[in-house]
Order: sequence, then C-alpha cells, then structure tokens
Amino acid sequence: MLIPVTGNISIDDREIEERFVRSSGPGGQNVNKVATAVELRFDVRRSSLPDEVKQRLLAIAGNRLIADDVVLIDSRESRSQAQNRESARARLVALIAQAARKPRKRKPTRPKPAARERRLESKKLRGRLKDLRRKEGA
Repeated sequence: MLIPVTGNISIDDREIEERFVRSSGPGGQNVNKVATAVELRFDVRRSSLPDEVKQRLLAIAGNRLIADDVVLIDSRESRSQAQNRESARARLVALIAQAARKPRKRKPTRPKPAARERRLESKKLRGRLKDLRRKEGA
C-alpha cells in the first residue's frame, strides 16, 4: 500500500518498520498488558525517495536519525495502539514533505552606502572612546 506524501512522492508501506512496545504513563492495568507505544523506523538510504529528497531528509532529521541512516519516530501519546501508529506515520509523512520542498536560493545583497557609512562612523566613534581611556604616557 502506498502512503501519499506530496503530489508526486509516495512511500511504500513495506519501507516502514513498526515495533510496538509497552508505554509508560497513565493507563492503569492496560499499561502493563498491552504494547501501545510505537517505534517507527524508516531506512532513508534503501527507500524509494528521490536522491535529493533523501539528502535533505538526512539533513533535517536531526536527533531522530540513528545508525545506518534510519529515521526513528517514537509515538506514545495515546493509550490506543492504532492512534499512536497513525500519529507516528503522520509525523514521518510531515518530515518527508518538509524534505521534499526545495529550499529557496539566497540572493546575495549589498549594504546601502548610507548603512555602510553609519557602520564606519560608529566604529570611528568607538575607537575615539577607547583612545580617551588610554593613559597619557602609554
């Protein structure tokens, strides 16, 4: 089954590895019996994503990235396994969608002459101030 990310990018369900573990926090006896927390793993290098999206995804994944270029998303907000699973998948899709957007090129700008003049004037003023602090003979 394909999971749509953007108009032209989708990921295969088989590229996602999910592991269900016991969750901490509220839930009464349910916490001790049912594995509701989800650890979702997505291997970026072996995925079907375009190369440029893979590179950006690895760059923005941050501390979600574990060994061998695998993105790990942990979800344990809900008491329901299905809701945690959907939450983890939604976070993965959002991360990939963010990586799919090409960053805008930065246009280099130059300071206006008046701004340059103000900067130089403030530097001169600061230099004069430091000169006044000097002792006469030094």
